[in-house]
Amino acid sequence: CSDSNGELHEFGSRWRTTDCNDCSCDTNGISCCSSFVTPVDYDEEKCVTIFNSETCTYKVVEKDNHSKECPVRGWVG
Repeated sequence: CSDSNGELHEFGSRWRTTDCNDCSCDTNGISCCSSFVTPVDYDEEKCVTIFNSETCTYKVVEKDNHSKECPVRGWVG
């Protein structure tokens, strides 16, 4: 399989892209899906999401103090 960057992958292989998608290659081609969950149902007035592209995770923190995490009541992914 040839990915969007032109890199070849063997059948049966799996990899994570730089934009945090988990991909696999088989005889039908390449399939990819998001490797992270997105926070929902949190106080959007008081809090902001920060995405860490190295760990492929979100953190929800107070807008005025990024050292204080906010409670999240739901995640989708």
